[in-house]
Amino acid sequence: MKQIRSVLLVMVFYFGTTFSLFSQFTQNIRGTVNDQILGTAISGATVLLVTQQQSAVTDSEGKFKFSNVPVGTHTLRITHISYKEGIVANINVTSGKETVLTISLEGNIKVEQEVIVKADSRRNKPMNDMSVVSARAFTVEETQKYPAAVNDPLRMATNYAGVVSSDDGNNNIIIRGNSPTGLLWRMEGVDIPNPNHFAVDGSTGGGISILSSQLLANSDFITGAFAAEYGNGTSGVFDLRLRKGNNEKREFNAQIGVLGLNVAAEGPLKIFDKGSYLVNYRYSTLGLLKNLGVKVGNGSTNFQDFSYNVHIPTKKFGSFSLFGFGGLSSLDNDPVKDSSKWEGESDRFVTYYRGKVGMSALTHSILLSDKTKLKTAISYSITENQLDLKYIETDYDVIQAHKAVYTNQKLVLSSVANHKFNNRSSLRSGVYFTFIDFGYLTKSKENFNPAAPLKTTLDVDGSAQTLQAFSQWQWKPANRVTTNIGVHYLKLLLNNSNSVEPRASLKFDLNKKNSVSVGYGLHSQIQGLGVYYARVENPSGVISNPNKNLGLSKSQHFVLSHSLLLGKNLKLKTELYYQQLFNIPVSTSDTNTLSAINIEGDYITEALTNRGKGRNYGLEISLEKYLSNRFYYMLSNSFYQSKYKASDGIERNTRFNGGFVSNLVAGKDFVSSSGRRTIGINIRVLYSGGFRNTPVNVEESRRLGYTVYYQKEAYSLKNPDYFRTDTRLSITWNRKKVTSTLSLDIQNITNRLNIYSRSYDAFKGKVVDETQAGLIPILNYKIDF
Repeated sequence: MKQIRSVLLVMVFYFGTTFSLFSQFTQNIRGTVNDQILGTAISGATVLLVTQQQSAVTDSEGKFKFSNVPVGTHTLRITHISYKEGIVANINVTSGKETVLTISLEGNIKVEQEVIVKADSRRNKPMNDMSVVSARAFTVEETQKYPAAVNDPLRMATNYAGVVSSDDGNNNIIIRGNSPTGLLWRMEGVDIPNPNHFAVDGSTGGGISILSSQLLANSDFITGAFAAEYGNGTSGVFDLRLRKGNNEKREFNAQIGVLGLNVAAEGPLKIFDKGSYLVNYRYSTLGLLKNLGVKVGNGSTNFQDFSYNVHIPTKKFGSFSLFGFGGLSSLDNDPVKDSSKWEGESDRFVTYYRGKVGMSALTHSILLSDKTKLKTAISYSITENQLDLKYIETDYDVIQAHKAVYTNQKLVLSSVANHKFNNRSSLRSGVYFTFIDFGYLTKSKENFNPAAPLKTTLDVDGSAQTLQAFSQWQWKPANRVTTNIGVHYLKLLLNNSNSVEPRASLKFDLNKKNSVSVGYGLHSQIQGLGVYYARVENPSGVISNPNKNLGLSKSQHFVLSHSLLLGKNLKLKTELYYQQLFNIPVSTSDTNTLSAINIEGDYITEALTNRGKGRNYGLEISLEKYLSNRFYYMLSNSFYQSKYKASDGIERNTRFNGGFVSNLVAGKDFVSSSGRRTIGINIRVLYSGGFRNTPVNVEESRRLGYTVYYQKEAYSLKNPDYFRTDTRLSITWNRKKVTSTLSLDIQNITNRLNIYSRSYDAFKGKVVDETQAGLIPILNYKIDF
């Protein structure tokens, strides 16, 4: 705490002693106005810079520009006779970088002089026009501003209703009580692998996000009843959009902090007219210290990543984009071979982890006519994970306890067409082909029992293919009514399991302040490929692969939503949902309570059947004040239940059934009279029901030397409620052509040690609680120029 107070005093002192500004710094605002459906340029649109009362008209390419705009917060209003009025508020203009915007307008059904129809101007309106329930856009500013989000979309999303982190040590998220494995990642319309460092194969999260906020544009986060274009996911969707680099001048960004050293560059590609590039590289701070010979603890943690987006427009052949990311991560933990220094059983494990992920995609977009646009993509990705766990015995011999080596390579071909019949009606259809090569090896001791034999539970090299196709039609019978009807098809060619999934939604604006939406969707997901090849040995010693014909997990989503605008910048949103899960893999044994619903990652290597069921239902209430006068807040409350049935047919609480989540995030910026300096103060308070654990059979655990649970009482124990407070303090300086920000995020400022799980510790001879992260300060300095 003394170190934190010292840092705060330095920040305040620096701010207080900085000399005043003698002239007002300015920067440019420019951008493009496009049609929401086709993305085609809208010429002749009037763009008003409200705060300066300046106006511009878009040219034949939909472009506009305002020069010498004072730094600060600004608002744009865009009008066109054939489109609904659009408003872009809270545009933060800094001296270090140009502000470059892409603005999409929604077509007007009927133009009436008496009625001015305005589009939803809020920045949380979904970017995908066919997502009308359980969806919102998130901005880059949110990932940078929210306390403890540290530029990570997953950690940022835990501020939203119905979303909670599964563990402080990683960024896996629980959406409406679902397993984290049900999340779908997509980037620029292409399915991507898990974009996180220190990830476990089969999971959707990890320790630290690879994705840089320098590359991300406003994107969508969806928690239920997805539009028809999204497949192979049952809990949620991250639909990421990338920012194009500045195509007129070079700009740079550099950051250094607790997480690492980060550099980014962007600018025009001179060999291509109006083309641009944007690249980002990061290297972990702990890795840098290690390379300098500084030892931090008994092990080492290291990661680095690279991401990029290259945009190449052409006059006759459409536009091309080449984008991707890659990351390397490693973790070594070598405890001291001295039992007098061991505090628990975990101190006897030697850990070796290596992770690698890389993904590149090439997309091509072209107008086939003035009403039809085709987007084709090809992408390749590879993920490799290796985990070795060894156990130090009493005589200090080291034995293998667990070994896993996983490799996945994917080639994805996709093509999506958008056709706009008129402002009332549009159709979007597409296909996705995925080709997968994989290799899986798992050896482990049952229950990590040192006395048990090391068994091979997975050992296969193979390939598989999936096919997805969809079509969705949007029809607007009136300006206040939007309907979406579609269907998605998913097939796993490995065993020919498939699913035809109807989707539908309706949004009705009752008046200027009230809107009601309903949505339905059937969603399915293939199992992690390693599950299909699990090696199971029967009592006679015969080995088989009993899971090869497992079907798809499925879930039906029903959503009813109501939005009420209480004021110009204040919105109340309520959503009621019900999810019916079925075809869930569970153990073939009717005395085993195992279900894939309770899994966070990795592959289940037991004999499974699709007899499992589940249900999630709840109510979400969010009160959000949009940023205005440099102040915002969001209060979200979720009340939910998450249940499941295993092979024994008994309904139980899932592992993730906390019952409720309450979250408050708020922030205020204080700007100096000159506009040069800004102090930001943000706070987040989270209070939620604890997750669930299975009671430990202490007598059996003590006799056998490892944790034994009462399986029939699975997840009957509820952890104490979870509470955490995070803060973020920042100071931003605008200088001539340079903007710099010093920030301090403090996670869990009260240092509350929330309980994560309970297990038997053979070294201590008793049941112990595993607690989550305590107070963590994250200091960072960023400069744009």
